[in-house]
Amino acid sequence: MVGLALSGITAFPLTAELKLLVQWFGQGDSGTATWFRRVLEALETNDAKYPFIAYGTDWLAFGHLVIATAFIGPIKDPVRNKWIIEWGIIACGAVPILALVAGPIRGIPLPWRLIDCSFGVVGIVPLLVVRREIRWLEKSPLES
Repeated sequence: MVGLALSGITAFPLTAELKLLVQWFGQGDSGTATWFRRVLEALETNDAKYPFIAYGTDWLAFGHLVIATAFIGPIKDPVRNKWIIEWGIIACGAVPILALVAGPIRGIPLPWRLIDCSFGVVGIVPLLVVRREIRWLEKSPLES
């Protein structure tokens, strides 16, 4: 839930964030530095000529925030809302698929695709733990 909210919030100020990344890591000729500069150039061009493109990113950010609120259900009543945890597990499993299929089509460098994959891999871990705990609750005499 926190990860979704943070990724949503940080999707709004992309240009400002990329400027910081370029200041910190965008100097020199490394692949990462070159990539950060290229992305910043694209964002600045879009901001100047096509600001409406950022509206799509705003909706992406909003979507993250809305999805995060779905996880309030399992906090309130984990057994009744276990389907949200299952859905989250499925979504995390789909992250690497999208990153590895769409990434090359969009020209995303392999290291960045692997970073994207890590969000699904890392995100699934607490969900699997929570699912195990919910299964324990379901079997508990207190739940009956």
